[in-house]
Amino acid sequence: MSLTVPKDLLDQAQAGEVDDAVFVACVRDSLPYAWQLISGLVEERDRTGAEFVDNQVPPPDEAARGQLLRCMASDAMRGALERHFGVRLAFQNCHRVAVFAPTASEAYAEFITPRAQILNQKPELVDC
Repeated sequence: MSLTVPKDLLDQAQAGEVDDAVFVACVRDSLPYAWQLISGLVEERDRTGAEFVDNQVPPPDEAARGQLLRCMASDAMRGALERHFGVRLAFQNCHRVAVFAPTASEAYAEFITPRAQILNQKPELVDC
């Protein structure tokens, strides 16, 4: 299961639209490793003013890797986090998350190319 959904949030979803802030809190509480990694990258990008920052360190274990994969593979979760933090997210391999300023369209476009994906490959990441 991707998220641990509280009953009141499930009731809200069954009744209609879900508030973004409540959904983001559910993601934060359900996927703490993914939340910590992404929010830390957002803080670093904000602090440095860089166009983008990224993570090059693999998750510490399979549970953490699973959290990150579930978070980044879900359009709903990824979109909610992008709106919440006011950034654009990108993902390569099983752990390389990048946080882009909304205006960093050229850097984002380069990061998501097949060329960038290929250049990011390493033998130790083949089975990640």
